[in-house]
Amino acid sequence: MIENYFDKQFELRHFEMNKSGIASPTTILILLEETAADHCYSINHSLYQLEEQNIGWVLISGVLQMDRYPNYKEKITIRTWLSSYSTVKGFRENVIYDEQGTIIGRARGLWVFFDIIRRRPVQIFDDIKKKWKFCTTESLNYNIIKKNKAIDNADYQLKFNINRYDTDMNKHVSNIRYLQWAIESVPDAIYDNYYLYAIDGSFLAEAHFGQTIVSLANFNPEENSFMHTIKIEGTNIVCATAKTVWKKL
Repeated sequence: MIENYFDKQFELRHFEMNKSGIASPTTILILLEETAADHCYSINHSLYQLEEQNIGWVLISGVLQMDRYPNYKEKITIRTWLSSYSTVKGFRENVIYDEQGTIIGRARGLWVFFDIIRRRPVQIFDDIKKKWKFCTTESLNYNIIKKNKAIDNADYQLKFNINRYDTDMNKHVSNIRYLQWAIESVPDAIYDNYYLYAIDGSFLAEAHFGQTIVSLANFNPEENSFMHTIKIEGTNIVCATAKTVWKKL
């Protein structure tokens, strides 16, 4: 029995769907982050309250695994909890249920408590640890600390200009945008006939408004997977790496 968890229900909306009326991977990440934000709000440490103190939560690495994506108007419940803390970071667990209570997805994330002005980790408030507590149960038996290697030569490559709407309240590119850029580099033959079963990503450096991003992808036909690297054009700065695994629709 999992204790010290937080549940939030969502009904999937039209603009969150793909052309087939199924929720997109970016929609799921947005709902996971909204659940985490409400978990903060529930203990009177909302993201806006933290921002007033120049503090935020920054995702360092994470994994998402979906057995299936919900349909238009389907109601899902996301259950989240903290499985462990250190001084400056914590592991957030997530399980996604459909209306029948069947698990359709799982996710883990490593989050760092972050000073927005000084751009460095800070100690998590004792009150947050006290109110959230933790439960050692993990949603996935998966090592999210291990990073994927960056690639230099790519089978597929795209470039994107960073606009203001690509950045978050911590004033850097949001992790959801990195997922979108990675998926965009996947060829139509995969995207139109397969679904994103899993993504394992690490966030290594910040990118900012006005820069140009290069999204690189290498295909592994044996696993039907891609290795992804997101870099800042004209530099050796790697902002993110990821592995995506695709399954037949």
